Amino acid sequence: MSAIGSKSRRDRIVQLATTTGLTSVDELSQLFGVTASTIRRDLAKLTTDGRLARTYGGAMALSAHPEASLRQRTGEAFEAKRAIARWAAAQIQPGETLLLDAGSTVGALAHELRTAKNVTVATTGLTALQELADVQNVHVECLGGTLRPLSQGFVGPLTEAALERLTFDRVFLGTDGVSPEHGICEADLRQTRLKELMARRADHVYVLAHAAKVGRRPFHAWATLPAGWTLVTDDAADPRVLDELHSRGVTTVLAKSEEMP
Repeated sequence: MSAIGSKSRRDRIVQLATTTGLTSVDELSQLFGVTASTIRRDLAKLTTDGRLARTYGGAMALSAHPEASLRQRTGEAFEAKRAIARWAAAQIQPGETLLLDAGSTVGALAHELRTAKNVTVATTGLTALQELADVQNVHVECLGGTLRPLSQGFVGPLTEAALERLTFDRVFLGTDGVSPEHGICEADLRQTRLKELMARRADHVYVLAHAAKVGRRPFHAWATLPAGWTLVTDDAADPRVLDELHSRGVTTVLAKSEEMP
């Protein structure tokens, strides 16, 4: 990037922090072609002016990416979520025990499981519970705890204690963002801790995330997943991010939407 004035650079830093979460001192130094010391002075000035909040190694926007409610997210990327859910459902074998996260895409998977035979589903999400509550051939376990109204999911020590009593053939996780460097992103540290615990209890780990979430870093709480997990997304995902994920041992699947007649 060509050299720009300090005011323009600071304005751009705020914009990046708000839209992409790009706030690391090293990343910003490389992006703008200035020293780390210059970036630190920029961040100090922006913090003093009340435009950013400092974090370890960088800064974050004061109101970056307010968390959307589950109701708001349900209609986003509807066809992509359906395709992802159909692919995920096709992996499940009769007799398996599954763990479903909260979230709209995992909720779409729960809808696909309404026709499943002889499976057990444990879940931390109200959407999955509502989808499967009246299904006779699916045994449902609720991992209760503290309900987060925005995500419509249970978190906290009660949920974690319940997980310690169970193991699973497959776990399906939702996320707010996927990063090759950091893993999967959420708005709340309780969620990221829970996702890590969920992944450790399953033989196969899947993250269900439509393309807009791939390479996105809206928040600053991360879950690191065990090696060999699978990202299920759609064909609009950034191929550069997918290549980087693949180089780090992540299996990537592009679910295709059904063609309309």
